[in-house]
Amino acid sequence: MARPGPGRPRTRPDRVAADKGYSSRKIRAYLRKRGIACTIPERIDQINGRLRRGESLCRLDRTIYRRRNVIERCFGRLTQHRALATRYDKRATHYQAMVTLACLQLWLP
Repeated sequence: MARPGPGRPRTRPDRVAADKGYSSRKIRAYLRKRGIACTIPERIDQINGRLRRGESLCRLDRTIYRRRNVIERCFGRLTQHRALATRYDKRATHYQAMVTLACLQLWLP
């Protein structure tokens, strides 16, 4: 639904892919309530708790979770640039220019 008046339109992601640090009942319930699918692996203590209670295990779509790794590696490579990792630039346009330069340096041989 479009937002009335000026401003950025509201958007909602179709799916969230996160690591085990975000695996909690509250986060999963919040995403479920908002209608957002999630790909979050469970921690071992949550798996053991489910097995003790006789519940079924959560299914993890491994192809979607593997795509998350590509983004994580890209952020890791970008933060090797000290100007990006610590954000020395005060203006957003200068920071965006540094991100663009770092991306170009990654993509060009």
